[in-house]
Amino acid sequence: MVQYKPALDQSFAALSDPTRRGILERLGSGDASITDLAQRFEMTLTG
Repeated sequence: MVQYKPALDQSFAALSDPTRRGILERLGSGDASITDLAQRFEMTLTG
């Protein structure tokens, strides 16, 4: 029987989101401020 690890499941679940993948792709090519990322992905900075 295959046993799954919760941390690995959470990682793949996070990567299933296209915005999160886009952020990782953007950060892979260099530093970016949170403001730059928020503008590119049409996010707000409110908490």
